Amino acid sequence: MTRIDRYILRQLIGGLLAVTFGLAALVWLTQSLRFIELVLDRGLSLAVFVQLTGLMLPGFFAVILPITTFVVVLFVYVRMNTDRELVVMRAAGLSQLRLGRPAFLLALASVGIGYLLNLWLVPMSHTAFRIWQYEIRNEMAAILVQEGVFSSVGGDLTVYARLRDRDGTLRGILVHDARERGAPATILAEVGRITNGPHGPRVTLQNGVRQQMERVPPPADAPPGTPPRMRLSVLSFQENSVDLARATRQEEVRFRDSRERSVAELLHPDPEEHLRPREIARFVGEAHQRLSAPLTAMTFALVGLAVALTGQFRRHGGGLRLASGVGLVVGLLAVGLTIGNLATRDNSFVWLIWLHATLPGVVAAWWLVGAPGLPRFRAHSPAAAG
Repeated sequence: MTRIDRYILRQLIGGLLAVTFGLAALVWLTQSLRFIELVLDRGLSLAVFVQLTGLMLPGFFAVILPITTFVVVLFVYVRMNTDRELVVMRAAGLSQLRLGRPAFLLALASVGIGYLLNLWLVPMSHTAFRIWQYEIRNEMAAILVQEGVFSSVGGDLTVYARLRDRDGTLRGILVHDARERGAPATILAEVGRITNGPHGPRVTLQNGVRQQMERVPPPADAPPGTPPRMRLSVLSFQENSVDLARATRQEEVRFRDSRERSVAELLHPDPEEHLRPREIARFVGEAHQRLSAPLTAMTFALVGLAVALTGQFRRHGGGLRLASGVGLVVGLLAVGLTIGNLATRDNSFVWLIWLHATLPGVVAAWWLVGAPGLPRFRAHSPAAAG
């Protein structure tokens, strides 16, 4: 590696680190706002908040790394062109490929990091993130019950407390439990207290009434085909307890979404999960997107090089080059989103994912080396015509 290569590569690496970490921090701040309430209003510790939101960072890096690679390559080379550094380097005999060699090395490193993120860190961190969410919702359900608020613990359990004393005692409690399908129950109690049991938090209720809709089978002498009827069952109690540790009684086996699974699991899901064809198609599309996404770092870097290094030199033409390069990549990103949605619905379009990840880079490299094979139209001079 020559001194010029090290000079350009040093600028590229510094810019890539600054832009990538800065953009990731910005995205992290915007995404973590939805967890601030758990810290400010519901007593979740700051350490848990930092750990929970930090698990989202690998996914952010995997998405933004190809984009930041393009941004750094384009801006560094356009700045060098505007400062006439590239003019001096070309005058010293450096070809386009020699000038672009540091960007190739940076793009190769970005591709390797992208595969490390997509194939290992992102599934691992997202799995840990989902487990944290599950534990916060179940094991920390006690902090979710607020005074004067209908608190939803999961999708099928709602708890309301009119007052909450300093010692944690709840007064004027309403609990709506719809976890048992077809038999929802509503519980009213004067006093309650949340305690930690062997399977998670429980609320112990005193002096209350339990109302539950029950399905009653038809009588024996009823005509065939008579549907069962619903009956309201009312039970008064002095003490009763409700388990808050599980949002649904069918959730003992947590469903793993596509981002938690490895590529092998996405391409060959377990038949015992009984996934629907639509979910299998989505998994296959996700697997191909995960395998092809790191290649876009090289593609976008080549597009940036083609825009910055080709064309005639203009002293004040940097803005036009930047606008052209940004417009091209924004268009590629929009096309990529469209192709990704199409391929996850119909796997016969999966090949478009790979075409989108590689073809623009091939075209940019071809343009960068002078577009060999493209017809050249030269104007005839008057002398030649005579």
